[in-house]
Amino acid sequence: MSCHRIDELIELLDPVWQKNQQLNLVQMLAQLAQEAGFEGPLSELTDDVLIYHLKMKETGAGKMIPGIAKDYVEDYDWKAAILKARGIDPNE
Repeated sequence: MSCHRIDELIELLDPVWQKNQQLNLVQMLAQLAQEAGFEGPLSELTDDVLIYHLKMKETGAGKMIPGIAKDYVEDYDWKAAILKARGIDPNE
């Protein structure tokens, strides 16, 4: 795992751990794995599962994934974009 992923994971874990200070690290990871629906052994829990779960934990049901939300454009004209990609100006 690269350093930026470790930093991101620690940053995401901090507020959750502040709420559950009575837990040690392994207990916290087990709790997060259970919340995320991970059923394998803790040794197989990936950082991807933890990062995704921690990012989505605070968003409500039906909310867009944070990484996708930043690129989302409301009422995007897909037809015009496809025509433009093919070299056809849809406004002519």
